[in-house]
Formats: sequence, structure tokens, C-alpha cells
Amino acid sequence: MTGIGGGEVGARTARSRALAVLRVRSRALAVALLPAALAVILFVGGSTGHLPGRGWDLARWAVAAVAVVVLLLAVGVGLVVARARPAVSPTVPIPEESAPDLYRLVRDLAARLEVPAPSAIALTPDCDSWLEDRTHPSHGPVPGKDRSGEPKAPRRAVSLRARRTVQAPVLVIGSPFLWWMRVGELRAVLAPVVAGTGPSVQPDIAAARRFVRGLDAAVAVASAPGRRLPLRAVYAGLGWVVRLLLRGCREHAAGMERAVAAAAAERAQVVDYGLRIVAQEQVGLAYAGWDRLLTRVALPAWRMGRWPSRLDAGVVAALTELSRRDRLAEGFTSRLGERPACDLLEEPGSVDEAASLLAARLFHGGPAERGPDWSPVDWREYPDEVVDRKWRTDAARLQRVLDALGIRRASGSAAEAHGPTLARILEHLSAPSSGASGASGASGASGPGGSPAGTPGSAPSDPSRAKTPGAETSGAETSGAEDGLVAPVAPDEDTGPCTERGAALVAGLSAELAREERAAPATRTGPLSAAPAWDEGALPLFPLEPPRTGRELLVDHVTAMVCCAAMDTAGATPGLDWLDGPALLINGEKAADLAPRVLALVENGDPGPLRTWLIDSGIRLEKPIRLA
Repeated sequence: MTGIGGGEVGARTARSRALAVLRVRSRALAVALLPAALAVILFVGGSTGHLPGRGWDLARWAVAAVAVVVLLLAVGVGLVVARARPAVSPTVPIPEESAPDLYRLVRDLAARLEVPAPSAIALTPDCDSWLEDRTHPSHGPVPGKDRSGEPKAPRRAVSLRARRTVQAPVLVIGSPFLWWMRVGELRAVLAPVVAGTGPSVQPDIAAARRFVRGLDAAVAVASAPGRRLPLRAVYAGLGWVVRLLLRGCREHAAGMERAVAAAAAERAQVVDYGLRIVAQEQVGLAYAGWDRLLTRVALPAWRMGRWPSRLDAGVVAALTELSRRDRLAEGFTSRLGERPACDLLEEPGSVDEAASLLAARLFHGGPAERGPDWSPVDWREYPDEVVDRKWRTDAARLQRVLDALGIRRASGSAAEAHGPTLARILEHLSAPSSGASGASGASGASGPGGSPAGTPGSAPSDPSRAKTPGAETSGAETSGAEDGLVAPVAPDEDTGPCTERGAALVAGLSAELAREERAAPATRTGPLSAAPAWDEGALPLFPLEPPRTGRELLVDHVTAMVCCAAMDTAGATPGLDWLDGPALLINGEKAADLAPRVLALVENGDPGPLRTWLIDSGIRLEKPIRLA
């Protein structure tokens, strides 16, 4: 079946909406041809003697000139709309030879639904599935004709009409679904998606979709920056015309898509309707686990220049852990004995690696390929390669800020001479912030650059002493206490209370992180794909890094210092919690009660709870720790 049945209400509504969209295009064409038609009438009237006289001659040539200009503008707009490249979702192509069972499942599902089978299958690192039209000539080889899946493959000599009337859309599947769902659940989830191929190949709906996508792409072309003034004016006029057309068909296009979705859902009810209800529960669970895995586990690794190469396999571990903790998820682990959908792939490991690299690119903006500063990490190596390095890097950053502010221990300097200790930051944050601030540094102490670090009347931890970025002309010409430090911003209302000394540390940490971020593009830029399907300058497309508040930043660094002391003095080890990310393991058990004690120190300057916890855990404050 290559069309949609006239008996389905949703299908009839979708076609009527599509015709309304096409009528907008026809009206625009009629407006463009109107001056030319009027010019033809005037010239025919003059040649037959019905419109004689000098006035009619002037009118004929004036209208003819207007008609030529309007036609040229219409041709220009039409060419831009036709040649503009519609947006394509970043995906991992799955050639048929690498997943014959998956293609067989999708084709059997399409046969049961009596709709055309998708032309190809691709994976996306997200918890969603959809159909995507890739028949535009700028999208390269025709899907399904070239099984290599390589973007550099030569284009086939296929007519544009053949592309648009025969080719079915590409089925895009969320990669977490393949690893978490069972084969039957995946079939039930994909049923309403595959059912949408019927409306997709209906001529009127396909033409309406191409028109709307072309207008949307033309808006992006007209809005591109970096043009000279004459061209800028031309493209501004083009953008005005295209936006006017989009406004005219927006409501009809939205109604068409809603009707298409309703028709697909109606048709999919004949396939595993009962199992679809259960599968939808797995969709929500997979989304929760995927989001937690990206933000708590993958993001720390990406910041360290490493990307987990088995993110989809990590989803299974995260959701299994969630099922163990959450009583609402009880019983979900029993289904793990059934055949997982990833078994439909010939090489699930290589596909998972490709999807993991794409996820790092989309959500973090990392390079397109692995390199010395952008290498994969296995889950077994994650605690040592990511967690340990993260804690020691944060602890080293905190120590550099303490040095820059001239903070020295008032007692126990002999131990401090052999290396940084946890007691240094603990005593600094727990000391009174007024009057005694300058006492945290020795009276004659100097910063790394030799400048006085603190005097009785000027506390080195005073936020007003920090310098703004750009105030120094050269790092070598300034003292270490002033190099790169930015003026601290008072904590926002939603960050909670923070001591004065904590605010000074936040200022230094923010400046240090800003300096590292300015240097990051040189290390994170990698080779790009030859024909990227999205704007490389917009990466990351879906950033997962909300700005951390000052309190959160300081808590993270103090926690890292505590964890380093625990590993170096009490035999603790770094670990991985699938739901919470990096974890400190003491005697094989996760230290879950550390966070509130660090918060008490940072927010209130109260070291009591943290000191008690450190003593109970056997952690030595005065022992030096190893930094990155």
C-alpha cells in the first residue's frame, strides 16, 4: 500500500491540511505571475488595436518592467527555497548488512501495518524515534541504494522526481531503546512510528512537507551572518517573503502533522496493542536513566577529555540500579532474561561506540574523532581514569587558588611543607571571616609572585582584592596573587548562604575555570566530518552544563579535597555510582553521608560535622595528599 486509506479520519484530515499548504504555494505563484499576465493582456490589446494611444504604450512598458522584476525575484526566491538544505538530525547510519535482523523486524512490521517500509535505519543518542525525509539532493546518496552508509559515497543518477515520489523516509531509533528494551517491546514502540510511512509517501502530504521544509531552510539561509551590505539587503527581502509564506501555512502544517500522527496511531493499534502499554513504561524509564547517565556519569568524563565508549550499555546498568533502589521499578529486572533488542545488530559494540561519540559531540561539543586529548574510556577504567583524575584536578585547582590568595596555615606548617593537606582548607573556611581573615596567612607570607599576601588591615581573602579579567596586560608582569583572579560575585539568592572567605575562593575558582575554558578549544577541536549535517558552530546542540552556582563550585572542590585525603591516608578508593556518578568507597561501601557535612562547612563555616566524619573514617587531616 503506497497511500493512505480514505476511510481513516486522520488521513483525510491530513490530506486536506496538506492541500491547504499547497494552496498557499499556489497563491504565491499566482501573485508572482499576475504582473506578467497583465503585461501580456496589454501587449495583446495593443497589437489588436483595442488599446491604442501613447498612454497605453507607456502602461504596457511600465507593467512589463514590473513583471520582469517580479519574475526575477520569484525565480530567485524559488531557487533559494529549492536549493536550501533542510536540517538533518545527527545520527549514526545502520547499513542493512550490519543489522539484517533489525531490518527484517521493521519490514515485517511495515507489512503487518500495510505501509511502505522505511528506506533506511539510523540511530540517535536520545530516547525518541521518528521518521525523517532525506530525499533532498543536498543530503547525498539516496538512502537504501548505497549500503555503505558512508557520507562520502557518490550520488546516484536518480531524477529528483524519482527521489520524491518513490523514496520512503529514514527510520531514526533512539539508541538507548535498543539496549534497554526487549525485541517485542521495541516492535511495539516502533509500530506507530513505522505506520507514519504511509502518509509520508502520499503525494500531497509529501509535497506539503517539502515546501515547508524548504521555507524553513530558506529562512536559515537568509539569516546567515557575514554578508556585505548589498547582499544583506537582498537576503533581508528574501527572508521577509519566506517568513510571510511560513506564517501563511504554519497553522495548516501543524494541523497536518497532528492528523498524520493520529492516523499512524490509529493504524498501529492492530499491532501488539497490549504490549505497547507496557513498552511505554519502559520508554519513560529509559529516558530517566539516560538523562541521569549523561549528566552524572558522562559529563564528568567529557570535562576530563575522555568519552565513555559504551553509553548505551551503561543505560542498562543504570536502569538496573534504579530498579533495585526504586520500589516503583520492581519487577523490571525480571525482563532482562528476555532477548535484548541490541542482539538485532551484528556488532553492537561498534555501534554503541559510534553512538557514544556522537552523544559527546552533541551534548558537550567534543571533537568528531578520537585523538590524544579526546580518547575513549571503558567502564572498568572509569574510576581510575576519570574519578581519580577529576578529584585530584579539582583539589589541585583549589590549592592554586589558595596559593594565589596567599592563604597559609597558621599552624602545622612543617607538614604543609611536604605537600598540601586537607587541614589547610578546613582551617581557612572554619576561621571567623571578620577581623581574623588576615590571620589565615602568615604575617610575612607572600603570594606566588612575591607580593604581600595579607596584612592585618587587608585580608587576602577579601573579595574586593580580587582582580577582574583583562586588568593585567601580561601574566609575567603581575603578581601571582593577582594573575587571572576575577572580582567575586555575591552568591545568588538561590545559592544559599556563603561565608566571606568562601566567596573569595569562589572568585578564584571561577577565574581559574574561565582560564581553562579559554584554553579548552585548542585541545578539544578535532577533525570534522567532510559534510556535517548540522551547523558546526552551534555545538554543542544540546548542552548539559548548566552554570554551577558559587556554592556548588566550592562544595565540589572541597569534596574533591576530602576524597583525595581519604584515598591517600585511609585507603579509600574511587568508584562509580550509575545514578550519582563519581563515588568514594570506604571499605567497599559508598560514603553517602559526606555531602551534608561539606555543605555545613561551606555555608556556615562549621567544621564540626566534617571533622567528626573524618575521624570516624580514619582520615588524617595533617597528612599531605597527592595532586594531579
